[in-house]
Amino acid sequence: MDSRLLKYAELNVPRYTSYPTAPHFNESVDGAVYESWLRELPSDAVVSLYVHVPYCRQVCWYCGCHAFAVRRDEPIAQYVSALQCEIDAVAKASRARSVRELHWGGGTPNSLNAERFQSIVERLREQFDLSALARHAVELDPRLLTEEQAQTFARCGVNRASLGVQDFDDTVQTAIGREQSFDCVKQATGRLRDVGIAGLSFDLMYGLPRQTRESVRRTAELAASLRPERFAVFGYAHVPWFKARQRLIDEATLPETERRFELAEVINETLRAAGYVAIGYDHYALPDDPIACAARESRLHRNFQGFVESECDAVIGLGPSSISTLPQGYAQNEPNVSDWQVKVARGLIATHRGRALSPEDRERRDLIMRLLCDFELKLDAPEKFRNELADLAPLIRDGIVEVDNGTISVPAAARPFARIVAHVFDSYRLDGAARHSRAV
Repeated sequence: MDSRLLKYAELNVPRYTSYPTAPHFNESVDGAVYESWLRELPSDAVVSLYVHVPYCRQVCWYCGCHAFAVRRDEPIAQYVSALQCEIDAVAKASRARSVRELHWGGGTPNSLNAERFQSIVERLREQFDLSALARHAVELDPRLLTEEQAQTFARCGVNRASLGVQDFDDTVQTAIGREQSFDCVKQATGRLRDVGIAGLSFDLMYGLPRQTRESVRRTAELAASLRPERFAVFGYAHVPWFKARQRLIDEATLPETERRFELAEVINETLRAAGYVAIGYDHYALPDDPIACAARESRLHRNFQGFVESECDAVIGLGPSSISTLPQGYAQNEPNVSDWQVKVARGLIATHRGRALSPEDRERRDLIMRLLCDFELKLDAPEKFRNELADLAPLIRDGIVEVDNGTISVPAAARPFARIVAHVFDSYRLDGAARHSRAV
């Protein structure tokens, strides 16, 4: 690794799935504010629905998601009942009915049995128009996927599935509390394809304890041999101050910054050699996949699901901790499952906090997202960003960014550091309100 780049790889910066980022949300956006935003959506608005399932059968030690382990059936049954109440309340507040995208995240959506999953879809169909649904995606734990679930997903219109793989090495799996064989993932992949769910994505992770160049290469080769259409490759964010479960990971076994970069490069080289193209700074896809086409045509977008090939008028989040994105700003649900259930059982909107967007927020959000999606942007009024352009000087010197007559671009070799360039345009970066993961 070039010694000039090491100091940048060690920086902590947001992932920018939103702007302003979630640590800058506040309680001035409550249920009444969010409900007013929903009412302002026009009847012809096209929306994306996000359903957050907060439960897993087993929580992995590395996980930074809002998720809890549950082995009893009762909490899941209560969650489903509350979610149906929330669907009714949100639909009552909004005239928007047309849904183009439906995404299930978590947690582990297939911790729901087939019957409960189908009951939620049926309630959504009662309250929204799913007839023009283009993408129906669900995140899955391959270890839990049954034939009945796969058949139910297909019957409910699921056409994309994301499987958590992370790493196939036995030593690494033991160190992160997730034991999952290649054969398990292969079997899950076959079950999904057998029922017609062909749009598959695998999650891989680098920076995990005890990973080596050889182990991540082998993992990437095995995963690519199953030919999923997409990969999402994430750097492990060790944030034990935020997620106590990560304290189970021995920090002494985590790779140092330079080794993390090498591991990411090995995965990058392996996937590209297998015929995948890089999308954004952490996604890969087969060349004819819709997201690859969107990247080539500068139509890529970024939201809380990562890089996506199209954008809806609004994202409506359902379930505890889920985040909604509307023209006016962001609204996040109660993260505490019990508090969320109490609110929705009373027919209330369960917003806990959010962020109303100012004109400057919108302008900077557009700049940051275009940088991260296209790695290039043209400043219409460079004089407005004199301080930011001055702050880019060391990045220019070290080859991370180029500036030419108001056009800012990130060279191909520097794309792993794109978030650092974007961070310069974050007006909240100096307020010290948040701690973030490493840039690489």
